[in-house]
This record gives sequence, C-alpha cells and structure tokens, in this order.
Amino acid sequence: MLDLSCHCGRVRLQLAKRPDHINECNCSLCSKRGARWAYFHPVEVSVAGATSGYSRADKEDPNADVRFCPTCGCTTHFVLTESAVARFGNVMMGVNMRLADAGDLAGIELRYPDGRGWSGEGGFGYVREATIFGADAAKC
Repeated sequence: MLDLSCHCGRVRLQLAKRPDHINECNCSLCSKRGARWAYFHPVEVSVAGATSGYSRADKEDPNADVRFCPTCGCTTHFVLTESAVARFGNVMMGVNMRLADAGDLAGIELRYPDGRGWSGEGGFGYVREATIFGADAAKC
C-alpha cells in the first residue's frame, strides 16, 4: 500500500499496490503539469479531499480530466472524462507519482513516451531509454 499527498496535505491518495511502471510524458499537458503518471484501475486508488479539474481545451474530445489540489495546486491524478468512460469503460485512472516518497519507487521503471510526437493512434515512441528508480530516486 502506498500513501501519497499533495504539498499541503489536503488531498491524499492511497494505492492498493505499487505501479508496474511510471511514464514521464513530454506532451504539453503532462510536461506543464509536472506529472509522472502511473496507471491503475479506479478500485485500486482511494482519493480523499476536494480537488479541482481541468480537461484539455486544445482537444475536441479530451479523454482525461486532470485533478489538482485547489489550495496548493499540485496535480494529483486524472480520471477519464464521461465520453471516454462511454467509449472505453471506467477502466483506468492515472496517479501523479511525483507525490510519492522517493524510497517507495525503488526498482520501478521510469519510461519517457513521446507524447508530443504521438499521432493519437497506435503506440507511443520514446524520447530516451527507460531508467530504474534506485535507492536514491532523486537521480531519476
């Protein structure tokens, strides 16, 4: 079980398990939000505290509603938008793993997908090779 929180502590997330991997996407939204995403089924994540949301204005039908603490501004997680749930089901949410304690991430692979270069279809390319969080995760 992992416990995460925003900077001020008003939003807390509890994860049922460690993620399989973490993505640091370089798209404009992810890079400006400063997020490193791990993906979970919604039943594996508990969120406590009020959040505000933002969905991309540059996409006609965005898939993600990015949630953040209205007090300190930290990006905490994303949920699928209503239209994405209608298309895919409520099968995924993302958690910003920058909120985790560095030691809790030891041994997890950090991937660097090329969201800026992604066409919106098919798999991602990567901008560099994956790294592994070590005992000193600050190096990642």
